[in-house]
Amino acid sequence: MSLRIALFASGSGSNAENIIRSFLNDSKFEFPLIISNKKDAFVHERARKLDIPSFTFSREDFVKAEPILDILKEYQIDCIVLAGFLLKVPEVLIHAFPDKIINIHPALLPNYGGKGMYGHHVHEAVKASGDTESGITIHCVNSNYDEGNIIFQAKCPVLPTDTADLIAEKVHALEYDYFPKVIKNLWS
Repeated sequence: MSLRIALFASGSGSNAENIIRSFLNDSKFEFPLIISNKKDAFVHERARKLDIPSFTFSREDFVKAEPILDILKEYQIDCIVLAGFLLKVPEVLIHAFPDKIINIHPALLPNYGGKGMYGHHVHEAVKASGDTESGITIHCVNSNYDEGNIIFQAKCPVLPTDTADLIAEKVHALEYDYFPKVIKNLWS
């Protein structure tokens, strides 16, 4: 029997697609649906090309949580992976999936985490700080932004000449390389 994982994404969905493609030949994992909070997110186009149903739920739906719980039950979801998902996960979902919701953050937590620290905001903050390294953190989701137990971190150097865009490229490479591996190791 395979593990059924829902992917949550708010933007382009490149991490979601990378994860799905990484498991195409692994029958132990299934990705039966993608959930977004934005109807115009490019992740829906990626889902269509991968022949995976995708659904959009409003911020209000996430506050209520029941509509999301209903579809997760309908698709018999075991775990949730946040792959570029920008809304706070409601307590109801956290309690329904205890220690079964993970997120990837584009920095080395606890640095550069919290509300408003996502995407380019993080890389600009790393650049402005003068830090000599950045990276990724994969962590469990709890009721506070980016404060769940850390599962895995990977680092990359930040050179004085690096722009925020170049830092982002280095971090994305780590995300694509490690996120599928951590999912597999965590839930195999």
